[in-house]
This record gives sequence, structure tokens and C-alpha cells, in this order.
Amino acid sequence: MAVGVMDIEEGGASLPGKTTFQVVMCSIIAAVGGLMFGYDIGISGGVTSMDTFLLDFFPHVYEKKHRVHENNYCKFDDQLLQLFTSSLYLAGIFASFAASFLCRRSRHVDRLNIAFQLLITVGILAASFVNYLTSTMKNGWRYSLGGAAVPALILLIGSFFIHETPASLIERGKDEEGKKVLRKIRGIDNIELEFNEIKRATEISNKVKTPFKELFTKSENRPPLVCGTLLQFFQQFTGINVVMFYAPVLFQTMGSGNNASLVSTVVTNGVNALATVFAVIMVDRLGRKFFLVEGATQMMATQITIGALLLKYLHLVGPITSHAVPLIVLILICIYVSGFAWSWGPLGWLIPSEIYQLEVRTSGYFCAVAMNMVCTFVIGQFFLSALCRFRSGLFFFFAVMNVIMGLFAIFFLPETRGVPIEDMAEQRWKKHWHWKKYFKQN
Repeated sequence: MAVGVMDIEEGGASLPGKTTFQVVMCSIIAAVGGLMFGYDIGISGGVTSMDTFLLDFFPHVYEKKHRVHENNYCKFDDQLLQLFTSSLYLAGIFASFAASFLCRRSRHVDRLNIAFQLLITVGILAASFVNYLTSTMKNGWRYSLGGAAVPALILLIGSFFIHETPASLIERGKDEEGKKVLRKIRGIDNIELEFNEIKRATEISNKVKTPFKELFTKSENRPPLVCGTLLQFFQQFTGINVVMFYAPVLFQTMGSGNNASLVSTVVTNGVNALATVFAVIMVDRLGRKFFLVEGATQMMATQITIGALLLKYLHLVGPITSHAVPLIVLILICIYVSGFAWSWGPLGWLIPSEIYQLEVRTSGYFCAVAMNMVCTFVIGQFFLSALCRFRSGLFFFFAVMNVIMGLFAIFFLPETRGVPIEDMAEQRWKKHWHWKKYFKQN
């Protein structure tokens, strides 16, 4: 069933095809996967702020939360509570390692990455709505957590309606079956050009039997390896998951009621989704480096301002007496989130998919994803404890990190816009003032 027509650009060639049922199904499954990941991120922070959840699983945290003379910065300091949020990302490391072998012929991964980030933000927004609606229900946390079963069920059912990929069939020598599936996916008979592209990519990939060894031993793979992993490291140390995980907890720390804190989270996550849409539209017009530097500057300024406000108005004991301060902090967090959502959020995923050579692309991308998961785990596991000990100073720490990553983008990261993967070495790495030394001079 063809529902439209599209042209796919691959290596400068136009590959004609129609938007068939298979394409739509694969797109839906990818979308639901992003939504589920975003939902898991967004749901945990809201659930950990619900009194019914705390009473059932963390009664000592509930007592601290409602204790009048408890240190404001330490009310939610509990390692097991933080493990509830962060443990998801340890599992993600192992899953991404398996995917690095299964996806060695995923040919349009770069385009899907930025869309996946957008759908993560939509999932986070959906989770904040669910948390708000269930927060006043008896045992509402059960409905919030149980909601993750909906996208999981859609993924399960959808998996029965998609074919094995042409690349997988071609890789195993089943060329005719691969062509048959390719015709069904594209909705046209003339698929020879794309078949040849897949065949070429498969042959290149098959030349490297040990991609991880190739990645770590060849000097010319060093620049993309360093840049790809550092992008993911910096993405997490913008402090974004502090907001995504613990926004309701943070607003309650400032004295907002449970419902008010969840409403603030809905607003924040709505801004996150809209700003990501802006990134999807504009990133190919203004370039990657422009957004990275602008985003780092914007996040640095808001982190400093939030830290200064908390330092002045949030005392160790008692709520913030000024009603304007929580509103100002909400506005600042929205500005901060928008800066992330159109820069280091989507580009932290997009750029690593553009800089590795085909032979080591998925193994290099695994290293970037693994760095993301490790850093997300660390932030999720230790932020509330760090907030207890460093208080408002923690926001100044993230501000400094944003300065460092902005400088990294200016001096060490080449512009990847409009550069085919196979030309990255010649057009960018070999001409870079620092990275050119890793390439043998002819």
C-alpha cells in the first residue's frame, strides 16, 4: 500500500521510492520507541515526588519531606530513591552494545536520530501530563508507571508486521530475497540503485571483522571517537537530566506544592518539545556549531542566575518566602531547556552519527551511547545527594561545564553540515588544526 512518494538522498544520489505501509509501520515503531524512552525519563521524577509512592516505598524520605525543620536541600537525599531513577541507564549500556552489532547496516540512522530525540521530548511531555493527572489519585503512581506498558504493547504488536531488513538479507547472501523486500518497502520495481548502495555498504562493513579493535587502534579513528564520546559526556553535564528527572522534586524543594510542581514540569516539558521542533527545522540552515555554542551560552547564563536566586532566597530551613522567585525560576528553567533542546539535545545524537567512517560507524556510535548512559546514570544516581552537599553551588558547577563545552565546540569540533560521511576525513579532519596530526601525510 503506497500512501505517498519520497526521494531518499544517499551519497549524493536520489533514490526514488514511495511511502509504503512498511515504511509507515517502521516509522511508527521507531516513534513509539522514542516515546517510551522519553516516558520512562519523565515519569520517574514525577513519581518520586508523589506522597503515596514515598509512603509505600520510601517512608523515611516522606518523613523528611514533610519535616518542618529539615534541610531544604536534603529532603530527597536517598541512594535507593535515586537508583529507582538511574537504573534504567545501566540496562541501556548493554542493549546499545548488542545493537552495535545488529545495526551495522542501518543506513539512514543519522536522520532518525534527531527525530528520535524529538519523540523522546514528546514522551517526556506525555509523562508529565500523566503524573499531573494521577497525582491526586489513590496510588496514582501505579497508573503512572503502568502507563509505560502501552507503548511497550504497541512495539510488541508492531514487530509482527514488519519484514526483515533488505540489508540483513543481502549481508547473508540472499540477494533476491533482499530485492523482493526492498521492492515491497519502496513500492516500486526500479530498486537497483538502492540495492547497489546497500551492497556497497555491506561489503565495506564486512571488510572489518573486529570493528572495535579497528576503532581503538587506528589513529585516524581517534578524532571522531574523542569528539563523539565527549559530545555525549557534555550533553549530560549540561545538567539537563537534573531538570528532566527531578523537576518536580526541585520545585517542591523551593516550596511549591505537589500539584504546582507538576504543573511547572508540564510547562517545562512543553517548551522542551517545541524547541526540539525548532531544531529539526533550523539545524541544516544555521549549522551544528552555531547551535552548540549558542545553546551552551544560553544554558550557562540561566544556570548562573538560578544558582544565584537559590543562594539568596532558598535557606536551609523553611520555604522561599517570595512568591515571585519560583515563577522566575520556572521561566529561567524554560529558557534553559529551550537552549538545550535546540542544541546539545538533538545534536549530541546527530553529530556522532555523521563523523565515523562506515567501517566503524556503529561501534563508534556505541561508545557515544555508552558514554551517554554512564553519565546519565551518574547524574541520576548522585544529583540529589550532590544537591544536599553543594546546595545552590551545584548550578554554578553546571554553568562552568557549559563554558567548557562551548569552547570545545568552537575549537575542536568541525562543522558536519552538508558533508557526506565518506568525505569527513578529507574535508574536515585532515584540515583541522588539531586533528590533522592523526592522519598519515601522503
